[in-house]
Amino acid sequence: MRLNRSFFEKNTIEVARNLIGSLFKFETSEGVASGVIIETEAYLGEEDKASHARFGRDGKGRLMFGMPGVAYVYLIYGMHYMFNVVTEPEGVAGAVLIRALVPVEGVELMKKRRRTEDVKNLTSGPARLTSAFGITLEQNGRDITTGPLGIWEYIEVDKKDVLSTPRIGVIGWKEKPWRFVLGEYFVQRIKEGGKIIES
Repeated sequence: MRLNRSFFEKNTIEVARNLIGSLFKFETSEGVASGVIIETEAYLGEEDKASHARFGRDGKGRLMFGMPGVAYVYLIYGMHYMFNVVTEPEGVAGAVLIRALVPVEGVELMKKRRRTEDVKNLTSGPARLTSAFGITLEQNGRDITTGPLGIWEYIEVDKKDVLSTPRIGVIGWKEKPWRFVLGEYFVQRIKEGGKIIES
């Protein structure tokens, strides 16, 4: 089942954790790319010093205050795209960064886009996965609850199998355990083609 707006209209940390095991999918004229989400990070409102929302409603992260279930895509270092999905009720800032996936569909297309045969490096980071999926600023502001870009329920993940750690590359607020990642054993099960993860 496709994740609807009510899924994203919740506490950002809860959404970040619950996205683990979901299927991220993008259909383009080149073909379909999809993968299981295995790593996310939560970014909160103006009080979160690592969040774009700290710049306020008219700043860089203004979409974070908007409708939940919308894509927030931005460029870093002038070359890498980061894909986030907006969370929380409208008017409350929040977004979840999708950091890593296990490829499911469109592996050959991903290899072509990434110019590599190394499957382990196709979607093992936020910039790599947007490159593999063909995501650019054109997807910024798109509603992911409908249309060619979206997230679906896919595998069952027990919360105890989701690890929480400090966010990656965050200057300040490093002590906040708002990065969520699926344990390596269960990642391996996905790679081997398992669609149900046993708790």
